[in-house]
Amino acid sequence: MLHRLKMWIKNKNCGLSRLILAIINYIRYFNFPVIKPIHGTLYKLHNIILAIVEYILRVLYLTPLFKTQLKNNPKNLLLYSKIPLLIGPLDISIGDNCRISGHSTISGRSSSKSKPQLIIGNNVGISWQNELFVGDKIIIGNNVRLAVKVRLVGYPGHPLDATKRAQGLPEEDDQVGTIIIEDDAWIAAGVTIIGNVKIGRGAIVATGSVVTRDIPPWVLAGGIPAKVIKSLKMKPDS
Repeated sequence: MLHRLKMWIKNKNCGLSRLILAIINYIRYFNFPVIKPIHGTLYKLHNIILAIVEYILRVLYLTPLFKTQLKNNPKNLLLYSKIPLLIGPLDISIGDNCRISGHSTISGRSSSKSKPQLIIGNNVGISWQNELFVGDKIIIGNNVRLAVKVRLVGYPGHPLDATKRAQGLPEEDDQVGTIIIEDDAWIAAGVTIIGNVKIGRGAIVATGSVVTRDIPPWVLAGGIPAKVIKSLKMKPDS
C-alpha cells in the first residue's frame, strides 16, 4: 500500500501529486536557519562534552578492558576511537608510550600449534583501519609508525589447493610467516606486508606498496612488489 502510494506520487503528473511531492521534499530537506553565535557556541560545547565523555570511557573502561588481553601492563597506552577488534588466539605484548587506534583489527591464526605472538615496542603509533594478521609472530620495533590502512599479513586464511578451500580447511604451515619491522621504520598508508618479511631499521615504505621481500635498513622502498628506490642519508647515532 505504501509502495503504491509512493509510486503514484512520483509518477502521477497532476496538481495533487506535485503538491504532495513538494511538501515531502520540503520536509525532507528542511534546514533550520543557522544563527552563528548560538550554533557556533553549541558546536564547541558539543565537542567539549564528547571529548570529556570519550576520555572517561577510555580511561575507566576501554583501556582496562584491552589491557586484560595483554601479557604485560604498558605505561601511557593511548587508545583512541574505541578499542581494537581482537580475533583468535593471541599473545600480545605492548611497550610504553604507544598510540593505537580502536579502528584496528588484530587476528591470530587459530590453526597454529602455538599461540601467535604480537610484540610491539615502545613509542609505536598504529593508525586507524590497520589489520594485523598474526600467523606465527609479528614483531614491531621501537618508534615505528604504521599509517592508515596498513595490512600485515602473516597468514592468508585459506590453502592454495582449491579442494581444501572448498572443504573449509585452513592454510598450510608453509604459507605462514613471521613479519619483523625494525626500529624507526615508517610504513605509509595503504601498505601491505606479506610474511616472511623483515623491514630494516629506519626504512620507509611508500604509500600503496606491497612488500613480499625483505627491505634493507635506511632506504625508501615502494611499488608492487616493493623495491628500493633510494638510500636515506639521515641516520641517528647507533
